[in-house]
Amino acid sequence: MKRAGLWGVAFYLVLLLGGAPVSAQTSLFPDMASPGTRGIPAPAAVPVIPFVDLTIRTPETGQEVAFSLQLLLLVTVLSLAPSIIILMTSFLRISIVLDFVKRALSLQQVPPNQVIQGISLFLTIFIMWPTFETIYKNSFQPLAEGTISVEAAYGAAEEPMRLFMYGQMRGNPDNIRLFMAMRGLDRPETLADVPTYVLIPAFILNELTIAFKIGILLFIPFIVIDMVVASVLMSMGMIMLPPVMISMPFKLILFILVDGWGMLTDQLVRSFG
Repeated sequence: MKRAGLWGVAFYLVLLLGGAPVSAQTSLFPDMASPGTRGIPAPAAVPVIPFVDLTIRTPETGQEVAFSLQLLLLVTVLSLAPSIIILMTSFLRISIVLDFVKRALSLQQVPPNQVIQGISLFLTIFIMWPTFETIYKNSFQPLAEGTISVEAAYGAAEEPMRLFMYGQMRGNPDNIRLFMAMRGLDRPETLADVPTYVLIPAFILNELTIAFKIGILLFIPFIVIDMVVASVLMSMGMIMLPPVMISMPFKLILFILVDGWGMLTDQLVRSFG
């Protein structure tokens, strides 16, 4: 029986390897199975990577020299864009005031600094939107269309920013006079007499002064709450208990009841009017 079984296996192998060819209709796979293939799949297409060439050569004309300088100036301005946004817009005042509010409420981690900066950024966009729109229409759009030069575009972008900064110092021009005197310039009569390099630091000092004034006014009611809570704890003999732990909930309740965020935002926006 064992020899018969071995002969049967050998006969079957002979048929598969060298025997009669298997019919195309005969399949070793069950019915309804997917047909197989012995073809080699085509290789995937090689991704095309663009070639970037940066050529540095000696300029041949004066126009190429001017274009190179303009390109370097543009890169410099883009690298200084965060500082320009912080110091030449309403961002400086808003961020300082919001930080004062956070400290007045005795809050350490809430809201985080990223949230404070984000709120300041979007409020800055809201306040500065008319100025940005004017710059886009009078400077960027004509420059993109090629109707004005780079120098004209710079002047058209500088004018709205100068008007905004000067408008915040109409009631207090002392900072402008200070910087004009430090440079040995005559006392200005109009905005045209104030150079931009004088207007910017004067605007920064003005914003710092106004922000600190607002911060002091915001601190006063919360300082009163701290004093009352500290006096009560002292009278009760709870000297070891930090007054901040007790006063902070009362300050938060007061801030929420008077709609502090709404009032603060409204007054901040109106302060730039």
